[in-house]
Amino acid sequence: KQYLGEKVVCDFCSEDSDKSSAESDSETEVEQVSGYHKLLATLKTSPESESEEEEDESESEEAEDSEAEMDSEGSQETGEAEEGEEDKNGVPEEGEATDTAEQILSQEQADGTDTSCDPRHGVIEEFTDVKHESEFSLETNFMEEESGDCNADKRDSSSSQAIFLLFQSQWPRLGQLTFSSTLEKHKTLKVDREVDVKQLHLHKSLESTWPKVNKQFLSSLDKPSDSPFTPLQRELFCIMNSYRDLFYPERNALTNGEEIRHTYCLHALNHVLKANAQVLSNNAKRRDRKPGTDTDDYRDQGLTRPKVLMIVPFRECALRIVHIFISLLEVNDKKKIDVSNKKRFKGEFGSDPEEKPPNLKRPEDYEAVFAGNIDDHFRIGVAILQKSMRLYAPFYSSDIIIASPLGIRTVIGAEGEKKRDFDFLSSIEMLIIDQADIYLMQNWEHVLHLMKHINLLPLDSHGVDFSRVRMLNLNNWSKYYRQTLLFSALQDPQINSVFNKHCFNYVGQVAIRNVPLTGSISHVVVQLPHVFRRLEAESLTSVIDARFQFFVDKVLPEYRDAIMSHTLIYVPSYFSYVRLRNYFKKEDLNFTHICEYTKKAAVCRSRRFFLKGEKQFLLFTERFHFYKRYTIKGIRNLIFYELPTYPHFYSEICNMLKATDNGVDATWTCTVLYSKYDAQKLAAVVGIDRTAQMLQSKKDVHLFVTGEND
Repeated sequence: KQYLGEKVVCDFCSEDSDKSSAESDSETEVEQVSGYHKLLATLKTSPESESEEEEDESESEEAEDSEAEMDSEGSQETGEAEEGEEDKNGVPEEGEATDTAEQILSQEQADGTDTSCDPRHGVIEEFTDVKHESEFSLETNFMEEESGDCNADKRDSSSSQAIFLLFQSQWPRLGQLTFSSTLEKHKTLKVDREVDVKQLHLHKSLESTWPKVNKQFLSSLDKPSDSPFTPLQRELFCIMNSYRDLFYPERNALTNGEEIRHTYCLHALNHVLKANAQVLSNNAKRRDRKPGTDTDDYRDQGLTRPKVLMIVPFRECALRIVHIFISLLEVNDKKKIDVSNKKRFKGEFGSDPEEKPPNLKRPEDYEAVFAGNIDDHFRIGVAILQKSMRLYAPFYSSDIIIASPLGIRTVIGAEGEKKRDFDFLSSIEMLIIDQADIYLMQNWEHVLHLMKHINLLPLDSHGVDFSRVRMLNLNNWSKYYRQTLLFSALQDPQINSVFNKHCFNYVGQVAIRNVPLTGSISHVVVQLPHVFRRLEAESLTSVIDARFQFFVDKVLPEYRDAIMSHTLIYVPSYFSYVRLRNYFKKEDLNFTHICEYTKKAAVCRSRRFFLKGEKQFLLFTERFHFYKRYTIKGIRNLIFYELPTYPHFYSEICNMLKATDNGVDATWTCTVLYSKYDAQKLAAVVGIDRTAQMLQSKKDVHLFVTGEND
């Protein structure tokens, strides 16, 4: 289901060449040219060219000299571009919630070493399996007779012109879907209420294992059916199986998180099994073919082996994904698949139940997100061949790479480093980014760095057989064939930007765009007046300064009086937090502050000062609340410097006022700063209808929550 004829590719790429060149920076272009010349240099001359060389040696020597000069010029240009480009990570760290992650990143970058594929490295997490290299090699193995179908479904190649189409559709479970396509004759996607597994073109082994693995979700349905999918899974897999890009912003760790994980694991494993089966089948055909037969029929590979890249936030997520893979590959209890390094994997990615601190009460969503091993620095290669799985495979011998943004970032490296590697990302056919909202709390720059280095031409051949490489990969069209699956718990401009600007799938994109009818303000249980104060900004880039100036000139003076004590200022951005902290120090205000980098003793001290009223203001960052979820006592006045990233954080912070019930609830206040650029966040808090009214009125809005509803 992933390949088209060259006709569609040529038409599509000719239409989008201007767009892609405009969006790629100069550094990337230079790297691609350099990599292309290096690949050309590794190509062996054919017998026909050798005969031509014998006839005219002088012309051949001139051609070789010219090619060498072009290669050297491209390398020099690459070096100049890397030296001239400023490293974006030189700014103060915003995303990391722990100092250890930042130290690991800086240490590895300083060393300039890539330890992901080096078995000699002493670090345990950098272990790679070299023992089973030959057993999992696609080049030296052949298809077993009982293996499943090796012929992937081919897409319709009848389109002759690429244009941009946009239309919407309403589905029973997903709701409002927005389809976009660059194909003139696009196929309308419809979901069937009843789906037969045999009609999904799954790999033969998955047809029998999927219903058993997914049984746990089917048993909880109100209306039992014979379908192997839940209603949500059926509609999601219908989109996935069409190989369109997908953005689903309603993932919930409590309700549908595991359903979604099982669905994309099925899709990824099906893709890998069918692709590998095709390679093994062609190995046998090449072995038995007659001399002189055309070899273009066997172009079934990319420039590098990795096909699927899964980005997940924690080791626990990677552990669950691998367990799902194993369950899907085991036909029955008697036929267990061989999993190499399984014990080591469980030790490094598992968790000890005794490590969890006792008597800690946290919200249910917090417990679901931070379950198990929550280390955010990891990467692991997985190779799958017929009835065996190899964990800790070197990246260039892996079919699937599972990594965190930080883990993949330390391998890619930064511009100017001598040793950095991102060639293994050159032929990624499926990119799955799960729980994207959590990366906003870690470091979103790592995600952007990944998107800039995926599907670039490699700088080295890595021993690839060019007679087996698809033309779309050689022509640097891989990004147009990559499917991106993006799952998040919320809609955010930064996440939307990645989906809109870094996904080039020629088949099209599908985004779920349901608008919130109510809002998290309806979950506020305390009687509290809410004042939404609108600030004006000329552009999105100027809103940061406009917000700070509005706060300093109009909001803060109202709270300087001693009567307005016990004021908590909720700040989502770490940069805004630092700016406010410096201003408060400059003005010599009576305040304390808590952020994600504050040590435990300082946190306790700040909370005590604020509760007793010794400090009038408390600066409080969103990331600290995300990672700790402490209940701050003593709040009488709330100021949301900016609307929260997570809508339910608004009601959680407001409900903290009931933690100190001393009969002075009439003096409680809540002030929220917003601009027209906060429409998405505002709708998630107050609902879409009230948001439209607030944006049109351009005035401050006063709301009062009675305790049950607004």
